Amino acid sequence: MKTFPRTSPISRRTLLTAAAAGVVTAAASPARASGPQGRFHTVGRVSPAADGAVRYTWPGIAFEGRFRGTGVGIVLDDYDNDYDVQIDGTTTTTLVTPGRTTSWVGGLPHAEHSVRIVKRTESPWAAGLFGGFVAAPGGAILAKPRARSRQIEFIGDSFTAGYGNASGTRDCSGNGGVNRNSNADLAFGALTARALGADHQLNAFSGLGMVRNYNGGNPTTDFRTYYDRALLNVEGDVWQRPITWQPQVIVVGLGINDFSTALNPGERWATEDELAAAYATAYHGFLDTLRARYGRETFILVSATPLGNTTAFTRTAERVVQERGSGGDHRTGYWVYDDPGLDRLGCDWHPSLHDHRIISGLLISRLATLPLRW
Repeated sequence: MKTFPRTSPISRRTLLTAAAAGVVTAAASPARASGPQGRFHTVGRVSPAADGAVRYTWPGIAFEGRFRGTGVGIVLDDYDNDYDVQIDGTTTTTLVTPGRTTSWVGGLPHAEHSVRIVKRTESPWAAGLFGGFVAAPGGAILAKPRARSRQIEFIGDSFTAGYGNASGTRDCSGNGGVNRNSNADLAFGALTARALGADHQLNAFSGLGMVRNYNGGNPTTDFRTYYDRALLNVEGDVWQRPITWQPQVIVVGLGINDFSTALNPGERWATEDELAAAYATAYHGFLDTLRARYGRETFILVSATPLGNTTAFTRTAERVVQERGSGGDHRTGYWVYDDPGLDRLGCDWHPSLHDHRIISGLLISRLATLPLRW
């Protein structure tokens, strides 16, 4: 629900977990990827940089490639984020704030392999840079994997981002903090996309709401301030949507931060009813924006979850969907999720890895009821 402060970067430190598939090392200076353009498939929003590299800030950004040989190098410049490296579908390594370096995975059988690197953490304050994959001596980077025809866009807050989901305890101050315990690739959106064979975007920002942020913080901004950006840390940045990104489904989950804390003196709304009215008006405007961008055929699923202090979130979100239907928009639906099995053992009472699996299962069941053509 709430935002977390920027942590001091751990200079060039890499956490190397035991990898059955191979050995990982890190070079202090990054290698130069040979012709990276067109050699990797991107999952998520990115901004072009020099020499075919890309910059990015949203959580869950992933790069997928193929190579032949006994190893592969991963060119990064990022002192803020953590990454999982997957070879042939298995996570072999976690890179913790790797810095400006090339991380090498070696000791593999001389064959064709797949490689995937995914950004686990949030970094709205700073952009990471991916410079491509580099083949080990005697090997080659192959043509990139094909894009998936199914596409889902997830829009939300810390629940969508996977905030603290790997902690196993609500107070994660003693086991690495939020960043070390967050994994966007195991949040419900990413799990759902993989289960359905879809490409996806996780456009999520912890602590932000539709009109009100957690506990009324940063009152001059909200999620809508940032939605159009590729780089969250660049004011006025506008994501250049490729013509290939045309999601069949958009799942919008905004409202936990609007309603989960009581209004403070001096906020714009004197009562919860006033807040709910402003939230509904803004939600309609946001859905209008999505309709203008993606067209009438995309199905938009407005999601909500019960809060312990109020029913305003679920009631208002459902009302917005009903009003859309009355106005002729019959491809906007409602999804409220809850389950007695949720333990909320992520950091600060957020969903745990266990919970994200449950929520993903509920979402998959809900999507199965939609008249999707994919």
